[in-house]
Amino acid sequence: MMDVLNLALPYFGLIFIGFACGKVKKLPEAGLSWMNFFLLYVSLPALFFRIMAKTPFEELNNLPFVIATTAATASAFFLSAYVGRLIGGLTLREAGMAGLSGGYGNIGYMGPGLALAVLGTQAAVPTALIFCFDSIFLFSIVPLAMALTSGDKRPLLPTIGIVIKHIVLHPLIVAAYLGALAAAFHIQMPVAIDGMLAFLQNAAAPVALFTLGVTVALRPFARVPWEVPAVIGIKLIVHPLIAFALMLLVGPFPPEWAATAVLLASLPPALNVFIIARQYDTWIEPASVAVLIGTFVSVVTLTSVMYLLKTGQIAFP
Repeated sequence: MMDVLNLALPYFGLIFIGFACGKVKKLPEAGLSWMNFFLLYVSLPALFFRIMAKTPFEELNNLPFVIATTAATASAFFLSAYVGRLIGGLTLREAGMAGLSGGYGNIGYMGPGLALAVLGTQAAVPTALIFCFDSIFLFSIVPLAMALTSGDKRPLLPTIGIVIKHIVLHPLIVAAYLGALAAAFHIQMPVAIDGMLAFLQNAAAPVALFTLGVTVALRPFARVPWEVPAVIGIKLIVHPLIAFALMLLVGPFPPEWAATAVLLASLPPALNVFIIARQYDTWIEPASVAVLIGTFVSVVTLTSVMYLLKTGQIAFP
């Protein structure tokens, strides 16, 4: 157990340090813009590019794994949306945001560093695949749902075109498929460039976790709507259970890959849930509460999953 705590506490410790700094220092939120830009456009792309580029291309071609993990995320999304409507009486537009809270884990900020620390380098490729295809699904379904439920009633085909453009040009997805191309053609980066990318890669996790803590601290804590605890429960408990079941049903997969799927499914709601809710001006305060409470509750749930994986109590054939 101490080994698991030694792995988990640095990650949550950085979040709590960021949270404490955000509460004490009271700097304007605008100061986070450059840190978010650095993460999204510089450091995390370097991480995903190096992961993909250094992986034998044949390992990236695992369609059953992609289908299983994306199906788990989609199941959590639609279940959360349904529960949000059932318990909270949400509109379809609000239910889309509730679905995002229950399906979209913190795979960008927490996922890569945590998976590599817990499961080793063999978790790198499944982490990248889960990130890419979860992002493609969620960044497709949510803008489409928002467009179809908008009062503006924008034409469907132009909306689909905009969604595809945003997906194709998303910096992390661009980095992933450029890395896959480098792997396919056995392109070796010059030593100096690879060293710079490694330097940027190493900055991703600490900067991301600190930024997450600060951003959560700056969110106003409103009342907790009835649907939020249920959505958090789906994200932290039901989603990993679905992922576990699908790993057994669709597999067998390499044990490290299956464990990565369960671990990433156990992550708390992503900070981007609040950002997207604010972008579409819907379910904003509940999204903020879901991210805040989900992050703190995951100290127990995520650490428990890590412990079960490390001790072999969750095992795959």
